[in-house]
Amino acid sequence: MRAGITILPEYPWSEAEGRWRRAEEYGFAHAWTFDHLGWRELVDGPWFGSVPTVTAAALATSRIELGLLVATPAFRHPVPFARELTALDDISRGRFTLGLGAGGGPGRYDHDVFGGSGGSGDPGRIAPVGPDGSRAARFAEFTGLLDTLLTTDGADWHGTYYTAEGARNGPGCVRAPRLPFVVAANGPKAMDVAARYGEGWITTGTNRDDLESWWASLTELSERFDAALERRGRPRAQVRRFLQTDGAPVFSLGSASLYAEFLGRAGELGFTDVVAPWPRAEGVFAGSEDVLDTVAADVLPGLER
Repeated sequence: MRAGITILPEYPWSEAEGRWRRAEEYGFAHAWTFDHLGWRELVDGPWFGSVPTVTAAALATSRIELGLLVATPAFRHPVPFARELTALDDISRGRFTLGLGAGGGPGRYDHDVFGGSGGSGDPGRIAPVGPDGSRAARFAEFTGLLDTLLTTDGADWHGTYYTAEGARNGPGCVRAPRLPFVVAANGPKAMDVAARYGEGWITTGTNRDDLESWWASLTELSERFDAALERRGRPRAQVRRFLQTDGAPVFSLGSASLYAEFLGRAGELGFTDVVAPWPRAEGVFAGSEDVLDTVAADVLPGLER
């Protein structure tokens, strides 16, 4: 089992740097930030770009794996994004992992901030989606093109949502054939993307009112992902399984004992990694940062780094 922590990009770097350094010093195996233009109830508060944030984190740390949870097609085009990823991979010396997801539709800030259209049909800009389930198709193409761009020099692509002509990828990624993808998926179409392209699969579970029902949803989702891997002919051991505890009806870092219970139950279900949010002073993920000291002393030493 490997433990990770998510640090929201809401802090100026003068405050955020210490958190990223502490994540490494505590002994977490990986640290992440959200890749959104704004997020849920925090949309009216301070929020910083995820790529510059993780770039700074890479320079402030030396060991810990770093990543985005999760990059989506909602406001990114794969061609320029691939260049940013290559730079992040280089600056972090191969410690960067890309989380990918389909992104929200209408009613989510990342979608609505563009006027509700998701962008224009110009292939050099953000590809729009309609209300007909095309979001899943766009995500599959987005991931496939990113995979091609990061592994192929001079790539051409003529798809439904994106076009690329002779896209260069030099110098390539530090890790061959490319940096790892961890794909967020609960539904069958996204799970197929995870099974096809992912070095990892990540889920928050299904929204439930009580903890036992939430754990039951994870059992069901794990079985569905097993089936997706089988359809793609990939061995189960080839893909890491990440549990993002944001979706739990209780805060996983409410206490060190509760956190240890989350790790144990996740391991029993076959998850290889657990990612929990850094405690915030109030509101979403409210908790005490002091619990991290106890977790670092009593829980993390027995885990893989």
